[in-house]
Amino acid sequence: GGDRMNKWASPFDWNRVSAKPAAPAFASAGNQYFAFLSYSHNDSVVADWLHGQLERFRVPASLAGRLTATGVVPRRLTPIFRDRHELAASQDLGTEIREALQASHCLIVLCSPAAAASKWTNAEIELFRRLHPDGCIIAAIISGEPFASEVKGQESEECLPPALRRKYDRRGRPTAKRAEPLAADLRDVGDGRRLGFLKIVAGMLGVGLDELVQRDQVRRQRRLATITGASFLGMIAALLLAVTAIEARDAARDQRREAEGLVQFMVGDLKEKLQPIGMLEALDGVGSRVLAYYSKQDMSELSDAALLQRSRALSLMAEVATARVDLDGALRLYREAMAGTAEAIRRDPNDPQRLFEHAQSVFYVAQIMRSRGDQAATERALREYKRLGAQMVSLEPDNMKWRMEAQYGDFNLGVALYDQQRFSEATKSFQQALGTMQALATADPDNDEYQKQLSEALAWLADAHLATGRIDEGSALRERHVALLKSVIARRGGDVEYRQRLVLGYQRLGNLYAARGQLDDAEQSLRAAVSESTSLLAVEPTNNKWREHNARVKLRLAEFLLAIGNRAEAATLAQSGCAIVNALIAKDSSIAQRRATRRDCLLVRSRLAALNGANADAMALAKAAVEAARTAGTSDRIGDARALAEAHRLLGDAYQRANNAEAARASWQAGIAALATLANERPSEIGERAELLERVGNRTESARLKARLGAIGITRADILKV
Repeated sequence: GGDRMNKWASPFDWNRVSAKPAAPAFASAGNQYFAFLSYSHNDSVVADWLHGQLERFRVPASLAGRLTATGVVPRRLTPIFRDRHELAASQDLGTEIREALQASHCLIVLCSPAAAASKWTNAEIELFRRLHPDGCIIAAIISGEPFASEVKGQESEECLPPALRRKYDRRGRPTAKRAEPLAADLRDVGDGRRLGFLKIVAGMLGVGLDELVQRDQVRRQRRLATITGASFLGMIAALLLAVTAIEARDAARDQRREAEGLVQFMVGDLKEKLQPIGMLEALDGVGSRVLAYYSKQDMSELSDAALLQRSRALSLMAEVATARVDLDGALRLYREAMAGTAEAIRRDPNDPQRLFEHAQSVFYVAQIMRSRGDQAATERALREYKRLGAQMVSLEPDNMKWRMEAQYGDFNLGVALYDQQRFSEATKSFQQALGTMQALATADPDNDEYQKQLSEALAWLADAHLATGRIDEGSALRERHVALLKSVIARRGGDVEYRQRLVLGYQRLGNLYAARGQLDDAEQSLRAAVSESTSLLAVEPTNNKWREHNARVKLRLAEFLLAIGNRAEAATLAQSGCAIVNALIAKDSSIAQRRATRRDCLLVRSRLAALNGANADAMALAKAAVEAARTAGTSDRIGDARALAEAHRLLGDAYQRANNAEAARASWQAGIAALATLANERPSEIGERAELLERVGNRTESARLKARLGAIGITRADILKV
């Protein structure tokens, strides 16, 4: 809603009111009221407040008497007309209302979902437009969202009556064009009541908002000085209260400085020291103190610097929550950080640094949506992230940091498209990202960050090539990816972030070698993945993300060892990997990737039981794997479908060993049906389908698929995971 609001309000510049087309002068004899206050009677409490504020407001002496485009500025804004009678039983607006609208200089509409649904509020706006085609109409938003009726599923949040959403011609007749009314946002998440009220007054008087705000502040300061002086002269005893107030002010100032200093320390020196060694959780104590301070502050009252510091602290605490796999907590913190950066952008939309800080929270929200398997929400967030990166580059084309953000935008959108099996589109995004990163890395070969991002672009482009059967290109890119990571780690002294990426790189490269029949190379790479992951976990044993990765690579190596006949070691690895994931599931089973790892555990255990002659156990484990595969729901939908097909294949094999041919065939057919839901297939899904087709007797089609895999260099479809 916040972005929609900013875009909606932006066409009207409150500091240039006098440059707008002039409304009928409110000083003319024909206008008996300065304003007509229109509202739904559900909003009468806010109407009471606004009516009282307008009638008590005194125009600053320096503005009174000035000639503006709307007439001579008066000293007071009285009278203000408001209808205090219920119109529900009436058939029309009534003579009194019509005459008041005719006699009013401007119309103020309290906008809320109730007002948007009120036929009387809409009727008052329509009549005012007919009576005053050039009249001043000010929309004061108190709840809901403007133009929400244009967003499917959010229609009930609409706060603008229909007559405010359309332009009217000179005769007061509605047109099909969308209107952009003058707006003041009285909500806490908007301008707040004080600034929103001053926007309304500025619109009525035809003066700039900044001018009115400055004079309002001066008047407040003078009034405060007068009261303070009179109190001081009136009673000496007030000195004690003044001393107390000064001490409180100093304490508040010291507290603010301490909080801002802690944030600076958190997001600077402390993070830089802790992040490379994987100890971000040590930020908890500092972060808790900072957030406790900011929780008591009104965001609208914070300075620009304090607002951004607050968002940085929230983002860092969200990063810690993510490391603990507390995704609900992380999402709440990132969204709170986004609200702050969105407010900062509203204050200065052309500051690329503010765009950058907002983009970070947008990205991490997308990352959490992806981990939950919400592909539509992930793509929406990442397209917004890419847009922000492009806007940064347009503002400062030579800034390398912004160019990196644009690269990240292409790269991460490619990941979202890959998850949706849109491999051709994903390949284009990855190629765009790789082009940018190759240029940056070539220009600055000693920049480790450029090398790391280059390696990531290589890895994902490799996967995109593999998904479309371009095995040679994919293999070359994946080997280059691992080599780059090892080079960066050697230069940076073992940074844990790079080491975690290397774990996944080794695993993917091992999968490739296995599929191509390079079994020695495959075993070496998969063992390197397990070794690197185990040593990494020793740095921070409570890091649940690393524990999950450790379980995953152990299960993958166990699966490979089973395929080449090393049953004993496979059993040991499977036991270790399954113990880790079962402990994680016991803590939180809502995380999709954990459920998928448990599914892989069940598949490996079912294979082991079958090889050990324990068919009843193999069947029970395969059934559990089928159920786990059905509910995994990761961002890799295509991988989920392949795993479900594999589980059905193992279950069918168990039924066949039990001489239940009918059940075996039904299970294999269910596996084929699981793969039939895919829009596109990678080689691993093609290989799984070939295995299933062979079991149901369609050997011709199975042989054709295996020949197709052989043509692109894949010789071991039985252990294919690419």
